Amino acid sequence: MTRQDPAPTSQPAAPSAPDLLYREHEEDLRSAVRALLADRLPPATVLAHIDAGRAYDAGLWQILATDLGLAGLLVPDALGGQGAGAREAAVVLEELGRAVAPVPYLTSAVIATEALLACVGAGPGGAPHEPAAVPGLRADATPRAATRPADRAEDAEEPEVAVAAELLAALASGERIGVLAVPLSSAPGTAHPTGVRADTAACADTAACADTGVRADARAALTGEVTSVADALAADVLLVPARGPAGAGLYAVDAGAAGSFGLRLEPTTALDPTRPLARVALDGAPARRVAGPATADAAISRALRAGAGLLASEQLGLAEWCLAETVRHTGERHQFGRPVGSFQALKHRMARIWLDLVSARAAARAAADALTTGAPDASVAVAVAQAHAARVAVHAAQECVQLHGGIGMTWEHPAHLYLKRAKSDEIALGTPGRHQEALADLVDLPAPPA
Repeated sequence: MTRQDPAPTSQPAAPSAPDLLYREHEEDLRSAVRALLADRLPPATVLAHIDAGRAYDAGLWQILATDLGLAGLLVPDALGGQGAGAREAAVVLEELGRAVAPVPYLTSAVIATEALLACVGAGPGGAPHEPAAVPGLRADATPRAATRPADRAEDAEEPEVAVAAELLAALASGERIGVLAVPLSSAPGTAHPTGVRADTAACADTAACADTGVRADARAALTGEVTSVADALAADVLLVPARGPAGAGLYAVDAGAAGSFGLRLEPTTALDPTRPLARVALDGAPARRVAGPATADAAISRALRAGAGLLASEQLGLAEWCLAETVRHTGERHQFGRPVGSFQALKHRMARIWLDLVSARAAARAAADALTTGAPDASVAVAVAQAHAARVAVHAAQECVQLHGGIGMTWEHPAHLYLKRAKSDEIALGTPGRHQEALADLVDLPAPPA
């Protein structure tokens, strides 16, 4: 009688390990972006922009968004984009952080784009949903070639998807800049209270609303205000969360109409001059709805989560520049007949930054990979990345200023721009403490009782 092996028991599949390494095409992308920024935006040029009161480099944005096609990295081919993902966008943000580039890449090509992707039903990482989940869109069609089945009546969702798809294609091509109108400090995973009210009845009687060419149930007039909106002054379209008679919704407002049709954009004082803030005031501003109660909150949450996860890559690039510049300066600056970088105390401080950078890079890459693959633990990866990378960037920038000595305290040296960006990023999309609290909830690790 032969012994039989026990029948194998089914075990849940273990989650795959994140891919933390850079692939060849990602390194090629990095080289292209770094070469462009080195040529078009050295630190002296950024300082000149700030001194001249120019908050944005429109020429650089045109090259990045349109010529290189980087604005559409997160958008699938079928929706008018490049069909890449968060990993590639993270590489771009590393280089933009390294240059403290005054361009709205994070706000438009990541946050606003992710919100619109959710509105049209594209899955995490840019993967398209099943066609049935996207009314009126074929899987192989561009957004402008939306179709509507002949044997079904129009429903309230279809004009919203068409509007969102049209805007998504415009953002992906670099033709327009989009901004999600929420405070820069908004964290993913939290409630999104809005002070904006959507009045569909008021818009039905407004000539400006009638000119939008969409059905009455997909347009509204918005009233209210949103403060501390990053890059609102550069936006062509604002995606405004609002509440109407039917509940929460996400509405597109033409920012080109600022100063008329009930929309005002008022600059506010910002710590970081390369990422300006503005107050968005609406008083019966005409808008088109891109998401209704069923999808609006989820779209906003997805956009903020992607923004927070990829912001860690911007913080990583910023910290890398600070370390490299500090090593260069301390190697050239001499005191007592030797480079100051050769003193052991300074070596230890720079080595600490390098160790922090290694772990920050691992956390940022894990978040980007999780967002690309739609991993079930993506929220955990994002919380870890933000809780760590924000503090690393601030520490690296502070050390950069201090180890440069007197020159680091001057307005002529760019170190202060990196410190301001690092401090601004630290509170953007949730503070490190907020992300630590979110992480504790996600992994069921409550704080000890007081």
